[in-house]
Amino acid sequence: MNLRQKILVLSVLPLVLAILAITALVTSQSTQLARASIATFERNLLEAKESELLNLTNMAVSAIADIYEAADADDEAAKSRVQAILSALDYGPDGYFFAYDYDGVNIVHPRQAFRQGQNWLHLTDPDGNRVIYELIERAKEGGGLHQYKWEKPSTGQVADKLSFAVGLDKWRWMLGTGVYLDDVFAQTAAAEADLRSHIDTTFIIVAAITVPIVFAVFLTSFLITLRERRLADSKLKELAQRVVDTQEEERARIARELHDGISQTMVAARYMLDLAATKVRTGAGDTAEVIERGRQGLNTAIREVRRISHDLRPGMLDDLGLTAALEALTDSFAERTGVTVELKSVAFKNMILPEARTALYRVAQEALTNIERHANATRVRVVITSAGNGPQMLIEDNGQGFAHLPAKRSRGLGLRNMQERMEHFGGSLEVRTSASGTTLRARLPKSTYVTSKPDPVPA
Repeated sequence: MNLRQKILVLSVLPLVLAILAITALVTSQSTQLARASIATFERNLLEAKESELLNLTNMAVSAIADIYEAADADDEAAKSRVQAILSALDYGPDGYFFAYDYDGVNIVHPRQAFRQGQNWLHLTDPDGNRVIYELIERAKEGGGLHQYKWEKPSTGQVADKLSFAVGLDKWRWMLGTGVYLDDVFAQTAAAEADLRSHIDTTFIIVAAITVPIVFAVFLTSFLITLRERRLADSKLKELAQRVVDTQEEERARIARELHDGISQTMVAARYMLDLAATKVRTGAGDTAEVIERGRQGLNTAIREVRRISHDLRPGMLDDLGLTAALEALTDSFAERTGVTVELKSVAFKNMILPEARTALYRVAQEALTNIERHANATRVRVVITSAGNGPQMLIEDNGQGFAHLPAKRSRGLGLRNMQERMEHFGGSLEVRTSASGTTLRARLPKSTYVTSKPDPVPA
């Protein structure tokens, strides 16, 4: 992936992830809430069924209570009357009462007459549930509910059934009735299907909203990136041209200094030496004076060479440190321009990285050059401090600033170079200008220290 594609991905991906996360969260919460509601609905239906079974069982017990209480354990006539009453208690195609003795023999079953007189104690449903045995156990415990699978008379299909059983202990009978739960499960399944339908609808709505948004963000990011790229290309071309122009200006300046300064001085020294040689041959008496003028010319040329070399790369910066190099720079500036310069600094000789020292020196050099060319200042103040978060340099002047300059000149290559030097180390450059002067503040991070920062020592 190229840079533009990475930018587009980084622009769109967080939005897509946020939308997906929000959608998933909302869907999850909605699903949990709906399922809790469905579970509550199902539980309420089952509780209603349980209450219905209890009422039906109480009704059947009340119907046979007089006969059962008046009979003894072996009263076959009373048992026959009770069988008839239970068989006649019918409440719909699937509602009936059944009775088994505690040994599992069927006594009453209005819907399945073939079971009467047979022992069904070990009968199991499709799930392996011992139906009659469990119902008898509930009856012996004083009455209770039991769920199992049983054939539904109206359809002939096996369905879930919930029964309530009570015991007639004197006769050792289990009396019970039950309701089928397929309608409860059908309503629950319908609710779950409705839930899934709502979830699908939610996803469609979210997709219908988010897809255009993501596309709009993608298109906007693409257009912004394209515009920024064109602008960056334009600025890069302009910067490259400025670099070339600056190089040519610097070469022309050095060429002028070599030609107008050193070259002329060397030519004059050569003439002095030629003149001295002539005077030596002729025996003139002022030969020593001519040689001295030639020597002075050579000394002047040597000083010019040192000055140019110092401007290109001050050796003092590497030998004596930043403070000494700045002292030499400000002294030369003050001597050359007549501007009063105040320098306050701490000893930075071995505190910060060599590259960082060079960056601060070049910023100061460029700032003084701008002051000399544009500020018309009479006083300059340079302060170097060693703060806890990194070295800082402050340069102030009382000149006219550069707000009056054209935009291209006020924010030219010099300021860009200074800013790039600071940003290379993760630092910053702040420039404030007005009609009463300009303030430049360069900051470098703590990482530019060579080791742990010692206590600052005044320069």
